Amino acid sequence: MLDTSIILIIPGAICIWGYSVYVSLIQKRNKVQEAFSSIDVQLKKRYDLIPNILTIAQKFMEHERGLLEDITKLRGEAMKLSAEFGNIDRKIALDSQIAQKMGQIIVAAENYPQLKSDQTMVTAMQTYNEVEEHISAARRFYNSAANELKNAVEIFPSSFFARMLNIKAVDFFKIEEKERQPINAAEFLK
Repeated sequence: MLDTSIILIIPGAICIWGYSVYVSLIQKRNKVQEAFSSIDVQLKKRYDLIPNILTIAQKFMEHERGLLEDITKLRGEAMKLSAEFGNIDRKIALDSQIAQKMGQIIVAAENYPQLKSDQTMVTAMQTYNEVEEHISAARRFYNSAANELKNAVEIFPSSFFARMLNIKAVDFFKIEEKERQPINAAEFLK
């Protein structure tokens, strides 16, 4: 009788343990997807704000027309991408390019005193800065979730289940090497 119950308990315990590892992996993968979706929501706020900033800036910044057009093109490209998991790398690249171009707009605005003093532009830029802070927070949340998934996918025994379920680690949200360099405002004011 005791042998029979041990024979039933051990496989049962192994099944429960295996199921808990499975559930943990799925939860971690879903957390990464949720985190990426949070970034996407914040980027949507940025994309909605950009046309307002560009419209205001366009009144004053005739010499920056190419920069304004570049931002509009990048925004359109980014808006076409859905929040699907497979678009992470492309979305990150576009986000980086948009942030760089918007930085150029902000620096270039320094040459236009009327633009800097326009209350609508001041309000738009304050809102833009708030959105950038939210994007930064969403990126941190994503990187935390990506780290948890990466650990689960790489550490035994969950790595065994991850391979069986074809669950893979995702890349961290990181900036490009050129963005790590200090900004020389003089380059943008030419």
